[in-house]
Amino acid sequence: MIRPKRKVRVAGLHRRQRLRARRASVRSNNGSSRRARAGLRTSRGLSRRRAAVRAKRSGAPAQEPAERQQAHLQYLAAVKNFEVGLRHLQKQNYEKSREIFEKLASSAADEVANRARTYLRMCERKLGRAGSLPKTAAEYYDLGVAQLNARNLDSAIEHLSKADRLGPNQDHVQYALAAAHTLLGNVEAALGHLKSAIALRRANRFLACKDEDFQSLVDDPRFRRLLRSEAT
Repeated sequence: MIRPKRKVRVAGLHRRQRLRARRASVRSNNGSSRRARAGLRTSRGLSRRRAAVRAKRSGAPAQEPAERQQAHLQYLAAVKNFEVGLRHLQKQNYEKSREIFEKLASSAADEVANRARTYLRMCERKLGRAGSLPKTAAEYYDLGVAQLNARNLDSAIEHLSKADRLGPNQDHVQYALAAAHTLLGNVEAALGHLKSAIALRRANRFLACKDEDFQSLVDDPRFRRLLRSEAT
């Protein structure tokens, strides 16, 4: 018996084809939407990176939090005021320099505040006012360097020598003593302290080569040998 052929349900087939086509279209559209959103995020990221690169190439400063920018501006202002106070000190205008250093002593910039307190003590001594006396080697060293910068050489050597006694064998103290004795014309003492400073830290040899405080020794063969020789 020959079985009749199964009739093909054309209408149902068409519906299934349309349904498959619709699903494929939805998947395609969803994929396109996801790619579009991803492309937007990528585009934004690229824009930010490109903007950062352009800022770096142009030398523009990177964006920082407002607090950090404010602290940086305060530090720059404190340094500028410190330099003004130092110029008044070098002109022996102790009252004006004392006024500036007194304000800077309470600055939020710790480095500037510490230096300002050292110079403040020196101004107060010059003005005959009772100030806190240095107690440690570091305090005597800071005060000695302040006197050295103000070209009060006898006082600088006095304070630096006290720093050396309280904390011996410190290269920065030896170096400062060498500079002070050089400016005062004590060549033998200057060479002795410089030799000690180089022996304790070789980098002091290179500092002395460029330091204007040792300008008067450049023609001294002992000074030249000291800078050429290896530290022992």
